[in-house]
Amino acid sequence: MSEILLRQDTGAIATLTLNAPGRLNALSDAMLAALQAQINALAEDRETRVVILKGAGKVFCAGHDLKEMQAGRQAPDAGQAYFADLFTRCAAVMTGLMRLPQPVIAAPHGIATAAGCQLVASCDMAVAAQGTRFGVNGVNIGLFCSTPMVALSRNIPRKHAFEMLTTGAFIDAEKAAALGLINRAVPHDDLDTETMALAETLAAKLNPAVRIGKRTFYEQITMDVDAAYAHAGAAMVENMLWRDTDEGIRAFLEKRPPDWQG
Repeated sequence: MSEILLRQDTGAIATLTLNAPGRLNALSDAMLAALQAQINALAEDRETRVVILKGAGKVFCAGHDLKEMQAGRQAPDAGQAYFADLFTRCAAVMTGLMRLPQPVIAAPHGIATAAGCQLVASCDMAVAAQGTRFGVNGVNIGLFCSTPMVALSRNIPRKHAFEMLTTGAFIDAEKAAALGLINRAVPHDDLDTETMALAETLAAKLNPAVRIGKRTFYEQITMDVDAAYAHAGAAMVENMLWRDTDEGIRAFLEKRPPDWQG
């Protein structure tokens, strides 16, 4: 049996591939556990600078494993406890991606539905294949996508998010880009190349600066403006005191490439 989540390291870039194409890369208990294990490892990884998240087969991710969820419902005295634990574990994966020190780029194709759409929205950036469809379609089967709503409503304007959640309708990659769910849509054959090019651009930046920047981005975004400026100012101080930041500024002023050690 092949691994349910593959990891390939290319220099400082780690590519995680959801590898259950026969089940549309559903976020089963096993898939969530594998993702959490990689998140835990990456959080301590000082060599990896960027993470790419993609799916094997015809689609990126079709959301939770409904057959597994139904089995959890029918287990004796386990229904409520199982579902509470499932959504807690899923939320830990989604917030874990946001809290990783490395930027995470989703590379969806085919479809990204329900928790699969949530997965895209939980990544820092996304490059999608043209033709990809995004939806939070649970309402169509009587299950409102409340947890996917958390990430979705923090990516796109609220009226568009509410329409998607209540109609169960898909949006295409072009509209997803216009709304801000993804950064851009590219031809399917170019998806890997374009995603890797973006990852390489990020990996070439001063690693401590990007890590400080990502952490501060998510910390300040929920603050009021005065608190956000104070918090961001402290981050700027931290960043300025790095040896390599001093070298980067000197190199810019002296019109030469920086000699970064980090």
